Amino acid sequence: MTTRCPCLSGLPYTECCEPVHRGESVAPTAEALMRSRFSAFAVGDADYLLASWHPSTRPATLELDPELRWYRLDILDRAAGGPLDTRGEVAFEAFWRSAEARGSQRERSSFVREGGRWYYVAEA
Repeated sequence: MTTRCPCLSGLPYTECCEPVHRGESVAPTAEALMRSRFSAFAVGDADYLLASWHPSTRPATLELDPELRWYRLDILDRAAGGPLDTRGEVAFEAFWRSAEARGSQRERSSFVREGGRWYYVAEA
């Protein structure tokens, strides 16, 4: 059975975000990195989240809430962040649910590309 990628690209996880999570490829744009980070939240991959976080703002540790299920990502806007850019921003809304509640998180995130890799920096 093929599992659809949590980032909602329409591709199977094995062809979309999983190779990025495993380090077999890199996200070519800031939006692709945002999608891969959302998928990492959805599959519980804290190591990838830390690795894709810029060292200047990265926390020492990251503990994910196993009770939250991240199930939908809407990209609302993007500024720069293409394959030839060094900076970009992505606005999104990420939807979650738990046994007790449902909600969403809206954010405009900033990204930087260094050494051919995109990194999440902070909420813009």
